[in-house]
Amino acid sequence: MRLSIVAAIAGVTVLSGSCMAAADERQTDPATLATLARIRSAATSSDWAWRQLERLTDGIGPRLSGSPGQAAAITQVADAMRALGAHVTLQPAKVPHWVRGEERAELTRYAGRPEGITQHLHLTALGGSSATPPAGFEAAVIVVRDFDDLKAHSGEVRGKIVLFDSRFDQRLADNGQAGAAYGQAGQYRFRGPSEAAALGAAAALVRSIGGADYRLPHTGLTQWKDHQSPIPAAALAAEDADMVVRLTAAGPVSMRLLLTPRTLPDADSYNVIADWPGTDRADEYVVVSGHLDSWDLGTGATDDGVGVLGAAGVIQVLQQLNLHARRTIRFIGWTNEENGSRGAKAYFDSVRAALSTQCAAIESDEGAGRSLGVIAAVTKDSLPTLQAVAEALAPVGATVIERREGEVGADIEPLQTAGVPGFAPLVDARHYFDYHHTAADTLDKVDPANFSSQIATLAVLAYYLADLPECLPRVPPAR
Repeated sequence: MRLSIVAAIAGVTVLSGSCMAAADERQTDPATLATLARIRSAATSSDWAWRQLERLTDGIGPRLSGSPGQAAAITQVADAMRALGAHVTLQPAKVPHWVRGEERAELTRYAGRPEGITQHLHLTALGGSSATPPAGFEAAVIVVRDFDDLKAHSGEVRGKIVLFDSRFDQRLADNGQAGAAYGQAGQYRFRGPSEAAALGAAAALVRSIGGADYRLPHTGLTQWKDHQSPIPAAALAAEDADMVVRLTAAGPVSMRLLLTPRTLPDADSYNVIADWPGTDRADEYVVVSGHLDSWDLGTGATDDGVGVLGAAGVIQVLQQLNLHARRTIRFIGWTNEENGSRGAKAYFDSVRAALSTQCAAIESDEGAGRSLGVIAAVTKDSLPTLQAVAEALAPVGATVIERREGEVGADIEPLQTAGVPGFAPLVDARHYFDYHHTAADTLDKVDPANFSSQIATLAVLAYYLADLPECLPRVPPAR
């Protein structure tokens, strides 16, 4: 999952099964409900996706764009989809190839430091960071709270290491707004190093974006302005950021920093596209998707192993039941979501001239929590049409249909911008950012029951949308 800067969600409408029935007095066709119930039951009883997830995380591990791990993941998933009988296409895309190197930091000067003592810090380079000199360098540290604070201290930044101390608001996450918390803190990872570089900073650090204090640095993408030379940039574990803040309050602080990442030439990669053909409207598509790449610290189990293999599980369920909807259900395992979205661009470019064939787009990329329902970026008038989905998912507790405006998935954003209705599972994300983009994003963080609830949600939603008599109306751009 890459950064989506959303401080608040506009135009949210939430309906549950009973509320939707009140909003729309039409009765869902019993035969449709029976079919959706079969899909839900098959999804919750199958272990196919779990076995694929084990292979992806334990067998391959990290899958950063351009890496051997990403190439192996593409092969694994393409082969698995061919074995199901889906029509598989590998869609080429050139992707960034950034490689992490050494990363070390220590505090070398601070008030009260005993002779010969330094403080080792836990940090990790941000994707897109440049390297320090081979031996590292030492510089004074300046702490800023936000961009206004950076501007207020602009005359002091040149030659220094800037630390952005913006906290992840776990209270928001605990109350169902983890994405908003991520967006608020994440803007400093996404733009902070660039803003510091523009003022002459020698390097930039950001407080890790996460809701747990395990001294884990959280990596992620940072971006640079056009024609701007990158500077060394890293995420500092929350506990270490707190220590630096305390020490700078007592007096000047200096740090020795060593980062040795490299940016290599763009690499060849692919979106994995697997079509499960429709019947009478096979030339129209409902996309169900997740991304195959991951950051390089953990094994990408929650970001986005569960998403991409949950989406692949939709095809397995339909194959098991020998079910084909009116429209083709198109699985996409996206390449390069984390640090460039080149796969999303390649797919959009390939369908740009035939957007009317893209009926709906679903992306799963919100972690491994239990499914609570569906996020739907649709017109208000379309909400009652989704009543059957809530009814069919009631046995797994995924009964909420939440309407949102704007992006609900980074890879489907270009399709959404063009008016295609967008969807995502609504999941319990209270603790997603405890391990997000860290070395602890591993298979043990995935509860199989929660995973199966997501697969059921994706399968019921994808089949239902693909079997509607008509596509849902196009969605005007969000304001």
